[in-house]
Amino acid sequence: MALHFELVSPAKLLFSGEVASVTLPGTEGEMTIMPMHAPVLATLRPGIVTVVRDGGATDKMFVRGGFAEVNAKGLTVLAETAIAMADLDASAMSEQIKSAEVDVAEAKDDETKRRANENLDHMKGLQAGL
Repeated sequence: MALHFELVSPAKLLFSGEVASVTLPGTEGEMTIMPMHAPVLATLRPGIVTVVRDGGATDKMFVRGGFAEVNAKGLTVLAETAIAMADLDASAMSEQIKSAEVDVAEAKDDETKRRANENLDHMKGLQAGL
């Protein structure tokens, strides 16, 4: 049995297909979604989405926040930004960090600034992993 998974960003449909499982960077921690998972709606933090195909091959994609919904039809991720890790390079990551730094500078209240700083920290960690 497979799980239908779609990853969508404002720019494009990044992934659509049947998979064995998907690991997501939830704001409450990482979570793995498999076929027959209970319905759930979750927010995502910046991080890596890992897709495991039926044969065991994996695809990794970076998301910069968004939402994940599991329902009877499968898993749909609506990401603010999504980039295949194979397409991610140091210059693209630097642009994402600059954008996160602007978010920190423009934060109007403590909670917004906290979330923006957390996002920036995640981005810098990802950059270090490249």
